[in-house]
Amino acid sequence: MNIKIFKESPFKTLISFHKLIESLEETAASDVDYKANYAQSILDEIETIPEFKTGIEQFSTIEKNKEIIQNLLAELFPKALTHNEIKAVTIPFQNLTFNFTERFKTILRDAGDSFDMTIRDFSDDEFYIMSCILILNSYYKQNFDISRPLFYDIPDSDGIHKHYRILYNVDFIEIMPTNKAISLTQEDINLLMDNYGTIAIWKEKFPKDSWILKGFGIVTLFNATIESAVSHLKSSLLKSEQKQNELDTNIQDIFRSIFKIPDLRVGLMIYNQEESTFTRPPFNDDTVESFILSDNKKIDCEDSVFGCSLKNILDSKKPFSISNVSNFGTTPGNREFALHLLSQNIQSCILAPVVKGNRLLGIMELVSSEIGNLNSLNANNLDLILPYIVDTLERYNNDLENQLEAIIQREYTAIHSSVYWKFKKEVQKYFQNISFNKEYVFKEIVFKEVYPLYGQIDIKSSSFHRNQTVKEDLRLQLHSLLAIFDTLKGTKNLPILEQRKFEMKAFVTELEGELKTDTEQQIQNYIKKDIHPIITKAIVATGSQEEIKKYFSHIDPKSGLYYESRKKFDEAMSIINKKMASIIDKAQLEAQNIFPHYFERFKTDGVEHNLYIGAAIAPDQQFDKIYLSNLRLWQLQTLCKMELEHHRYKSVLPYELEVTSLILVFSSPISIRFRMDEKRFDVDGTYNARYEVVKKRIDKANIKDTEERITQQEKITIVYSHKEEEREYLKYIKFLQFKNILEPTIEQFDVEELQGVSGLKGIRIKVVNTISKNPDKQYTYDELLEELD
Repeated sequence: MNIKIFKESPFKTLISFHKLIESLEETAASDVDYKANYAQSILDEIETIPEFKTGIEQFSTIEKNKEIIQNLLAELFPKALTHNEIKAVTIPFQNLTFNFTERFKTILRDAGDSFDMTIRDFSDDEFYIMSCILILNSYYKQNFDISRPLFYDIPDSDGIHKHYRILYNVDFIEIMPTNKAISLTQEDINLLMDNYGTIAIWKEKFPKDSWILKGFGIVTLFNATIESAVSHLKSSLLKSEQKQNELDTNIQDIFRSIFKIPDLRVGLMIYNQEESTFTRPPFNDDTVESFILSDNKKIDCEDSVFGCSLKNILDSKKPFSISNVSNFGTTPGNREFALHLLSQNIQSCILAPVVKGNRLLGIMELVSSEIGNLNSLNANNLDLILPYIVDTLERYNNDLENQLEAIIQREYTAIHSSVYWKFKKEVQKYFQNISFNKEYVFKEIVFKEVYPLYGQIDIKSSSFHRNQTVKEDLRLQLHSLLAIFDTLKGTKNLPILEQRKFEMKAFVTELEGELKTDTEQQIQNYIKKDIHPIITKAIVATGSQEEIKKYFSHIDPKSGLYYESRKKFDEAMSIINKKMASIIDKAQLEAQNIFPHYFERFKTDGVEHNLYIGAAIAPDQQFDKIYLSNLRLWQLQTLCKMELEHHRYKSVLPYELEVTSLILVFSSPISIRFRMDEKRFDVDGTYNARYEVVKKRIDKANIKDTEERITQQEKITIVYSHKEEEREYLKYIKFLQFKNILEPTIEQFDVEELQGVSGLKGIRIKVVNTISKNPDKQYTYDELLEELD
């Protein structure tokens, strides 16, 4: 008989008891009378059924001889254990089973007539390959491990799935080749060993029906519901990207299997220790709900709605069970929490803290719509589950921390992508050493022989404008206070009011001169200490109250300062910085295509940038100075674009500010080193420090023998040292003049000597203002803010 449960098999299957019969024949010939007599009686009973030994051709033979088969297998299926063991005769990996124990029969009866007993996650291809491995191990004496756990998922009478681990005994099976079988060489076996997933190779070496499987196997099941369910739970909780319904249903089924409660629902909330709040779990689109949070995204741990329940869990860190929510609500302090649960049709529940090393990670919520389904007794089932939930939540916390670190690294302290490879290489060395318990000292990250490019677009006279706005705000504040004091004089005739007015007028006079370093602080301290107490505590008329209210509306709640002119200045400064930074950041992404190079920019009173290019930055690419020339032209074009963009929006700024642009040319290669203490790159060595000195002092320098600054609004200044650099940049300027980006006039001059630096020269050129000729290209203030958002 060839029984085909799967579509294809390398086996022609013959159910036979020949090995067992041979064993009985040996026993019958033994000297132990009672055993010999028993064995002989069995042999006599089956003597008229030769198919038991030669191989059963029709499955009806098994059905017709059930009782005889049961007697034949009596020693393998003891009657005393039939209500305990889950066992039957089978052919390995196939769903052909008979001679069930009574417990097995009960399990299948509860599952229902429509239940199809198939192995979990076991495909036709896997069946074919597993059958081939049986041949390799049995006939070719190989030792391939096929101990992968196999399971049957069988529902009980309540529809709750239980998970049974499958164990096979193949002692009574014999495997033989037919004339269709292919004789395998060691080379063939090696090929199969390296191609488990390639079904075509297996079918080539083991053609369909080319081997005979003769005999029978014994399948034994044991209930692995909790272990299997917990394993599924771990997998499910990690699948945060799955669809909500799929994951939610999976988790519900798993817990229902463990607790044997058909209507069990599962919730989870995460504890945020820093904020002392509970929040929703991280899974996609509220996949796992929380019955305590309900419609809230988070709640405070001290929320009065939950009475002392959450506090008890936080303090004891032990599961809290309510077997009857209605009765629980009759206890003082529990009513609101009970109503909250009952509104979700929760009649019993268990709230279990998830704790790792005395640290609370979250709370698992198990709820049921039936009174008594959940209680302090079955809460003990959580002892098996919670360790896995702890691992999952701890992994989530660690992953979250890593993601936070990654985002902080990317957004706030990012290592530029061009040099990331070298940091990664150093960290890999660290891990290689610690794996052998060796101490490892991080080497400094140095890039030698790189060419620097520095540029800036600076807000002109920013310190002057800042001081002017400070003085203007102080004047406005003092005049407002003087006006208030005039109204107070009419209601209260206090000599101290005249004294304070005299002092404030003195401050107004002082502000007519130059603002001193401590003037602002002195005036602010005076107002807070001597003026505010008078106007806040005085009993005044309605008109005065309105004036006082209006005055305090101008006080910034964060700084406590009068914030009008400074607010406009700060907003204008912020807009310029954001706009300029966005332009160079976007342009920089394209510039990396020229040749990989290090780039960093800083927002101060304007935007500065550093670029370093050279073979050390990208050792896997061939560096040529043509890339340096390309980058210099790109830098000049980008500053032109930034200047032109400033023309577009400067008229709509809340406080009009002008900008100046500067490029520093330095043709000698330098070394840069990553400063571990400052977490940034800096030039390395005494000679290279000259470059940093020039950078810090050049923008405030004057043209030699004049009082004129080298930088001017609407113009780009290029500072250099050598004639070759001058010739190079004049070529770039000529090209940009041809493109109508720069005006025809070129200014050239010597730069005054700076401390420790001399011999610098400069070129200054104006950017063509095409915006003034096309007013429609100018921003409105709303358009500007919208673009920045």
